[in-house]
Amino acid sequence: MDQCRQQSGGARPGNGADLFSGRGFSPGEAADFSDFFAELFGRGGAARGFGAGQRGHFQARGEDHHAKVLLDLEDAFAGATRQISLRAPRTDAQGRVTLENRTLNVKIPQGVHAGQIIRLAGQGAPGIGGAPAGDLMLEVRFRPHPRFRADGRDLHLTLPVAPWEAALGAVLAVDLPQGSVKVRIPEGAQSGRQLRVRGKGVPGTPAGDLLLDIQVVLPAADTPAARALYETMARELAFDPRQQGKG
Repeated sequence: MDQCRQQSGGARPGNGADLFSGRGFSPGEAADFSDFFAELFGRGGAARGFGAGQRGHFQARGEDHHAKVLLDLEDAFAGATRQISLRAPRTDAQGRVTLENRTLNVKIPQGVHAGQIIRLAGQGAPGIGGAPAGDLMLEVRFRPHPRFRADGRDLHLTLPVAPWEAALGAVLAVDLPQGSVKVRIPEGAQSGRQLRVRGKGVPGTPAGDLLLDIQVVLPAADTPAARALYETMARELAFDPRQQGKG
């Protein structure tokens, strides 16, 4: 996880958070700026120039904070509520920077994809002088999946098929993170061929596609019967794969 970037006051956050933000003003610095512009332009000018309230105090919206959230691919299909823990910098009344542990319940919408930003309004750094707090921006990342690889909303899957399924064609059921889909394997399919099933990737508008990479898997000749079948194929088919493509 990324560490928090150093904030004002010289404190450096520790490990355990991937929250970071830009440079902000402490309340003490804000007061110094307010006094400086008050002397230069008068109290009314300082208030008008810097979004101050009725009493002429300096105001500034809180900074946005950024973090990465790690999800399971299944969350993109069904949606979920996930609890995340963050260590975020906070400035106290004396201008000192401290770390605060925060736990948030985040609603993950169905159809979320890698790289998408989920905005949590008002969960960033607090504002100065009564101004609104910033937002928390969560960048979505997926944990590695044992079967699928996500590319945006498209899903990639290596599909093993038996030699007779590849040679004769077949209809196979492919399990998805949510439900399943039947896929027709065309006659004569070879390893490396890619099949596209439209709309069966990650849900969305539009939904992604499911891309299947065919992998023909040979059964082992580890029994007398299996060996006899291979010997029969060798005699009857007279097939030489090294001659394929030669003219």
